[in-house]
Amino acid sequence: MTRNLPKAELHLHLEGALTPALVREFAARNAIALSDDIYDDQDRYIWNDFPEFLKSFDKASAAIRTKKDYADLTYFYLTEQAKVGTLYVELFCSPTHAAECGLSYDDHLEAIVDGIDRAEKETGIIGRIIMTCVRHVGGDIALKVAKETAACAHPYIVGFGMGGNESMFSQETFYPAFKVAADAGLGCTTHAGEVQGPQSVWDAIDKLPVTRIGHGVRSIEDPKLVETLAKRGIVLEVCPGSNIALSVYPDYAAHPLRKFYEAGVKVTLGSDDPPFFFTSLADEYQRAHDVFGFSEEELLGVTRTAIEAGFVDDATKAKLLAKLQA
Repeated sequence: MTRNLPKAELHLHLEGALTPALVREFAARNAIALSDDIYDDQDRYIWNDFPEFLKSFDKASAAIRTKKDYADLTYFYLTEQAKVGTLYVELFCSPTHAAECGLSYDDHLEAIVDGIDRAEKETGIIGRIIMTCVRHVGGDIALKVAKETAACAHPYIVGFGMGGNESMFSQETFYPAFKVAADAGLGCTTHAGEVQGPQSVWDAIDKLPVTRIGHGVRSIEDPKLVETLAKRGIVLEVCPGSNIALSVYPDYAAHPLRKFYEAGVKVTLGSDDPPFFFTSLADEYQRAHDVFGFSEEELLGVTRTAIEAGFVDDATKAKLLAKLQA
């Protein structure tokens, strides 16, 4: 069993960590009437394809309204991960989504920091923040988010990333935003090679200052790209449970996680939007062992890769690596 194996996670959307129980709790305290088609009587979110998933995500996350909601969600996720041996999590946080809830950039940040601090004090887990822009709302808003993030310079904000609909706009459209972030010393990652093919990954690694790719699994379709990822040390934030749930691959036998590892590409494990995809970080580690044949030693190596590829400061990274070694 890998339950207590030390873990680290680089690919988790904060709103995507919202469980149906938390949706009900937040809706009750915010006096929000919930749609009756968000989840079924077994507390499984209801959706059948990617567009429906996005609608389900929006319906659920509409229950988030206040700083307390964001703080409690952050605290909940991190303390749950600490129970299964997780040392470190980077949270994808969206100021654009928070603004839709009526929260300012600063209020959103303060809430997440509060959740991180409470969780670390209680369990020792370390959380950090990757501020993200949303691809399908365009380059101008992305640049605004990047400028706010760079100007803020909070020590818990360690990176800048991009999620959203991969088929909208080019990676290059967002170069101005990523340049602002990189110039401010932030690590950079972007989603690519999930819904779209290998060219989307080439575009990301050639047009943006990124050292990591969110998903990137469809790189496997281009042997030259796989070779380039290995050679450049580009890290893939792989989320197998998400990929299967969204039918990027028909089953785990078709998933290329092990092929990347054997080709020398650096891989990490993430849960993406865990309750929506009926998974968890612990499930991803267990599945890597049971289905993909990773030994416990190899999985410790995957955790080491995640810590080394994390955007956290060197002193904290050294502390995390010492914990892993112990």
